[in-house]
Amino acid sequence: MSIFKAYDIRGIVGEQLDEALAHDIGRGFATLLKPKTVVIARDMRPHSPGLAKALCEGLLKQGVDVIDVGLASTPMCYYANGSLQADASIMITASHNPGEYNGFKLCRANAVPISGATGIQELEQIVMDKAFDDPAAEAGSLSEHDIRPAYCEHIRSFADIQRPLNICIDYANAMGIAEAEVFGDLFSYDELFADYDGSFPNHEANPLDEETFEALQEKVRAGSYDFGIAFDGDADRVGFVDEHGDIVSMDIITALIADSLLESQKGVVFYDLRSSKAVKELIEEKGGEARMSRVGHAFIKAQMREAQALFAGELSGHYYFQENYFTESSALAALFIANKVSASGKTLSELVKPIRKYFASGEINSRVQDPSAVFAKVKDAYADANMFELDGLSVEYGDWWFNVRMSNTEPLCRLNLECPTPEMMAEKRDEVLSLIRSC
Repeated sequence: MSIFKAYDIRGIVGEQLDEALAHDIGRGFATLLKPKTVVIARDMRPHSPGLAKALCEGLLKQGVDVIDVGLASTPMCYYANGSLQADASIMITASHNPGEYNGFKLCRANAVPISGATGIQELEQIVMDKAFDDPAAEAGSLSEHDIRPAYCEHIRSFADIQRPLNICIDYANAMGIAEAEVFGDLFSYDELFADYDGSFPNHEANPLDEETFEALQEKVRAGSYDFGIAFDGDADRVGFVDEHGDIVSMDIITALIADSLLESQKGVVFYDLRSSKAVKELIEEKGGEARMSRVGHAFIKAQMREAQALFAGELSGHYYFQENYFTESSALAALFIANKVSASGKTLSELVKPIRKYFASGEINSRVQDPSAVFAKVKDAYADANMFELDGLSVEYGDWWFNVRMSNTEPLCRLNLECPTPEMMAEKRDEVLSLIRSC
């Protein structure tokens, strides 16, 4: 399977990705974009420095000037791209994947992401064919720049902590350690797994996996905290638990952040189509314009730019802000939750309670033989519903809805469903699953 994916480049180091290939990717990237300056950042994996060096050498060979911001979170890399007015950026990371993986997240100027459809496929062809432009007559220059102080100052400017807070943070030995430098002395916090270790010795860094939260939940339940947060591997995603250690779903966090933002300004807020309809309801109640987006950061960021949206939230824990060049900032997401808790006089669980009006199935995967048959059967069985195909097939009734989507990489059909009662949710979930799994 190719390491050139729909949203990034990612593979097992030593088997699918090595420094020679990183060098060629650097040359290919320069050939594709013709940039004058490229920002490079890397995560804490043991092979990241070597891959970064080889990548830089490939770019320099083509005459590109490289700004190396060193060890940084992915949101910091995006901020560096935009604030330093670079022509492009590359973040060396494999996000939440196990330690043997690594890869590259690619952006054009202003942190516009490069996806499979907007450049990664072309880059793969250039690299595989070694169809590079000739080396430059004069190699590019390499400079180092510490982006952390400027990023921290920028994100901290949105803090409005009105009473003392105590928070617990699980870094999973990964780039949340850098991202959390934003917090400084804004509130007190205790830390879990606060040493960089790209082998992830304690648990994987994936807030979509509930097992990721177990250590954080235990710590919060044993102490006295306002809430807890857990970063993913490159800190472009973040998950939350309330003061009781209970996981707060990412769409509910989207609603809370939107609520805070819309208090001071009105505008467009995107939510992904798997989100509870309570998210749309809250955005509209607060005077915002709620717009549904398809799943995937490249699509969401493009929609945000077109609409000049204030904010977008995705069920996977990505939170996107106009203030960070329409890209993720997990520290800013955490600050907005801290602002809300500190100003409201309520606990996080109390803030969440009125938004949790409906009952969701969560995302359920089913292996299917014929994806087209799934959609045909669903359309036939629910012909009286409102249907649309923004991403997969969404089916809406007055009091319940569901969406079915196919995986980009596996023969899996993904179901998300929501109903007004747990009993109805179980009934409708089983009904739709039975239909999907008959295909």
